[in-house]
Amino acid sequence: MSGHSKWHNIQKTKGAQDAKRAAAFTKISKEMIVAVKEGGSADPNYNSRLATVITKAKAANMPNDNIKRVLDRAASAGSGDAYESITYEGYGPGGVAVIVETMTDSRNRTAAAVRHHFDKFGGNLGASGCVAWSFDRKGVIVIDNEDGDYEEDDVMLDAMDCGADDFEPEEDCFTIYCAPEDFNAVAEAMGAKGYKFASAQIEMVPQNYQKLEDEEQIKLMERLIDAMEDDDDVQNVWHNWDQD
Repeated sequence: MSGHSKWHNIQKTKGAQDAKRAAAFTKISKEMIVAVKEGGSADPNYNSRLATVITKAKAANMPNDNIKRVLDRAASAGSGDAYESITYEGYGPGGVAVIVETMTDSRNRTAAAVRHHFDKFGGNLGASGCVAWSFDRKGVIVIDNEDGDYEEDDVMLDAMDCGADDFEPEEDCFTIYCAPEDFNAVAEAMGAKGYKFASAQIEMVPQNYQKLEDEEQIKLMERLIDAMEDDDDVQNVWHNWDQD
């Protein structure tokens, strides 16, 4: 597997990402609350979806105290009842495929906002299923190697030993792929070996990537992604834009 450049994209805008950390924690908290509601337990040992979200939270450096507070709140009766998960699909400038995962207490508000973002920045909202066929749902674990602490062969052997399906070395990180149903086990096993994650979550990984050559389309695509990610109802934005 090649071309998965999400971690590089994060690194290029690290300052901006740091500024959005509080907003990111809020979105992860919402995801935890819904995971408890739908999984019926605030114990990750008995709720695999919650375990996945907690792994994501820790990779995002969410403090343990914050996680505990969210879980305590989620265990309260009625928490998360108003939220529902809705996924939208569409096209960005130049036909870039875009998937927008939302969690909302107002379907009408969120649908209108997502459509507005697409329209404003040169894209269009499509029908359900219009681009999802060109993505694969995978567990994705990124290990930062900017300081060169890890040897590629060692990380690859450990990843395969822990149940990973694929391994992708890049200049300053390693990306590990696995089936969604194996994600928790792989993440736990890699963590037990002492690895710290730069990112760890279930992602929609493009089968193919699309380059944009037109400068105006590039600017519009960047603004579309920023607008979506700044929307409180949007949890994740996946796309097949090749930004390298």
